[in-house]
Amino acid sequence: MNSADVQELKELLKQRGYKFTGQRNAVLDVLVRYGGKHLSTEEVFNYVREIHPEVGLATVYRTLTLLDSLKLVEKLDLDDGFSRYELARPNEDHRHHHLICNNCGSVTEVEEDLLDSLEAQILKKNEFLVTDHRVKFYGLCKQCRNIT
Repeated sequence: MNSADVQELKELLKQRGYKFTGQRNAVLDVLVRYGGKHLSTEEVFNYVREIHPEVGLATVYRTLTLLDSLKLVEKLDLDDGFSRYELARPNEDHRHHHLICNNCGSVTEVEEDLLDSLEAQILKKNEFLVTDHRVKFYGLCKQCRNIT
């Protein structure tokens, strides 16, 4: 995300009646800096505190909840007991898929939409238009496969 994208987020918040505070800016900065990491609330908090020690966990939680409700971030459940967050990608037709390593817990994004033909079959056979889906693949990442 570049400075133009951050400016666009500021404008979206303002249009929806919210101020772009220093705390909200700090949370967004962390989400931008650690883009593909799927951070938990606590991880976002720890990164924010490195630069802004005055920001509390409740503020980070409220900010993430607000950004999620405004569809500016995606809240993810990767089955590890934590809510995780990443910046929303408004130009995606569907959410991207995730590869989750059962051994080390690493999460990798799959950018390709692997289910287009399946969605077409569902529409044809069931007359059901799929507008979104969430897919998680579980297994062993390359590093863990090389260890075992």
